[in-house]
Parts: sequence; C-alpha cells; structure tokens
Amino acid sequence: MMTLKIPDGITANVDGDVISVKGSLGENRRKFNSSLLGVSVGQDGITIKATELKELRKKAEVSERSLAKEISNDMAGVAKYFEIRMQSLHAHFPLTSEVKDGVVLIKNIAGERSPRTAKIAGGTKVEIKGQDLRIYGTMLDDVTQTAANIRKACKIRHRDERVFQDGIYYAIEE
Repeated sequence: MMTLKIPDGITANVDGDVISVKGSLGENRRKFNSSLLGVSVGQDGITIKATELKELRKKAEVSERSLAKEISNDMAGVAKYFEIRMQSLHAHFPLTSEVKDGVVLIKNIAGERSPRTAKIAGGTKVEIKGQDLRIYGTMLDDVTQTAANIRKACKIRHRDERVFQDGIYYAIEE
C-alpha cells in the first residue's frame, strides 16, 4: 500500500480513474486504468492511497510505484514549473525559430527553404529569446515531450553530422 501526503497549497481530487491536482500555477489531470494496473486509488483527507488488487499482485507493486511518482510529479509541477532550456547553434546557415499555433517553426536549418515543425505537447509554453529557448509547464511528460519533438525536428538528414552540426540542443547548465 502506497500513501502520498498532499503538500500545503495543493488540492487533489480522486474521481474514479481520474486524479486531478490543483495548485497556484494550474491544474494537472491524470487518467489511469485501475483494472489494468492492478491498483485502486482513493483519497483520505490529506493523503492519496493506492492499494493493490489481489489478482494482479506482482504487476500492481510496480504500477503502484510508477503511479506514485507520476502523482508526486504532478503535485510538484503545479507548485513550481518544470523547465528545460535549449539553445540554437549554427555554423553554416543562420537558424531562426518562432512559436506559432501550437508548433515551433525552425527556419533555414541546413539551408532548407521550408521550415521544420515541432509540436508543442499539452499545456507546455515555449519562449524564444534570440538563440535561447525556454520550455516550461506543469506536466513533466508534456515538457519533456516538447523538448524531444524540437530535438527530433532538428535532426540533419543526408549530410555528415560531424560537419553540419547546426540545430537546437539542450543547454548545459553550470
């Protein structure tokens, strides 16, 4: 049995197979399939409890830990944004990027005429200032998926990657 304490300033609600967490920065909703995971989830005051279903005991132990981590990430996200910083680098062709209609447009990568697009997942926000990109939001899954979409869109094809290193990369924090 797993128990998670709900921090101050955050409200949580368990309604069947949907867990919603509200905080000062927004709301996260997570849907799960209790019969498939082998875990039943309920709320008891300021704690969320997950109990294993007897017929799926081994699978439920693993699912319980995963679900607990996802819920704690949701609680952390509504209190403080998850953030990833990226940086656009170019040596051959000047690279520009902009946000438009839920996608990031990456223009002039490797001298291509048409812009490459990377989808922004969920409620993630992307800020672009010069060469720096700031990707942030309340759902860790959506923030990391958006960063991965941008990185994948910048993949250089049909050229030597050792020579053409233009693209958008994860920034190294010091």
